[in-house]
Amino acid sequence: MLQIQENVSLKNFNTFGIDANARYFAEINHAEELAELFADPQWLQTPRLVLGGGSNMLMVADFDGLVIRLNIRGIEHRISHDDVFVEAGAGEVWNHLVNYCVGYGYAGMENLSLIPGSVGASPIQNIGAYGVELKDVFESCQAFEIATGIIKTFSKADCKFGYRDSVFKSEVPGQYIIVSVKFHLSLIPKFNLKYGAIEQELAARGISEPTLKDVSQVVSHIRVSKLPDPSTIGNAGSFFKNPVISAAEFQPIQQNFPDVVNYPASNGQVKLAAGWLIEQCGWKGKTVGNTGTWKNQALVLVNHGGAKGEEVYSLSSQIIDSVYTKFGVTLQREVNIVS
Repeated sequence: MLQIQENVSLKNFNTFGIDANARYFAEINHAEELAELFADPQWLQTPRLVLGGGSNMLMVADFDGLVIRLNIRGIEHRISHDDVFVEAGAGEVWNHLVNYCVGYGYAGMENLSLIPGSVGASPIQNIGAYGVELKDVFESCQAFEIATGIIKTFSKADCKFGYRDSVFKSEVPGQYIIVSVKFHLSLIPKFNLKYGAIEQELAARGISEPTLKDVSQVVSHIRVSKLPDPSTIGNAGSFFKNPVISAAEFQPIQQNFPDVVNYPASNGQVKLAAGWLIEQCGWKGKTVGNTGTWKNQALVLVNHGGAKGEEVYSLSSQIIDSVYTKFGVTLQREVNIVS
């Protein structure tokens, strides 16, 4: 029987470790429980927040509504020639799925190793790292439509993936709850080693012909060296998106700052490294009250203990202002702000 709890602390359900309360709280272990939940019209009218791993959100206040924590588990796979189709429940831990696929030799997810969060959140944000995005391995997903109680299938085209964006985030926010995701992988690896320090780290380890496990381990090592462990210090990973600007906008920045870290983007645009921009403004490793930026990566905001969501948000606003003043570039928050 589905249970609704009241006045539940969310401190242990968000990786920032912000101590905010939920007015109502429900844990969903099976997709059928969503139909049971929304059969009560009260919950159709109540503000809702869907939680997976709580890794990409900042609670700036208590949530006066219903928090739905997805805990739908299970991983299945099917092989057809060299193609592999893997389907996972929305509540599965993302890195557990990556390790599962790497362990079986299913290629495509290795660059996405150690990204925090749940499988169900991955299409919403179109998560990505080291030159690979979720859309590159996405096949389809099953999503519960709150208004009708029907589970619908979304293809890759249906999802309208963009940079850290999807139809679930930009066009139909709050209308669907993803219950499972299917991925299209391969038995034949096509490695993407150009981003970050992957090639250098492989070379340092004397690896010239890497395996999936090698790449996954190197990516994990790089991430650990740059990003703090949420179990040790509260954070939500990368707080800001890497800004994408036009070539015309990039030209004066490159002239004034020849060392600017940049990557080619689609349609002749240029992607800048937000962490580099923030570091140039003097924020790296800086502490402000109970919050601050991580000592090894300015892109990560942290909770040193007891920080309120408003403190972290205020710091992010100061960083946005300073980057705009110095570079004329407006950073956008990657983390979802919950108020």
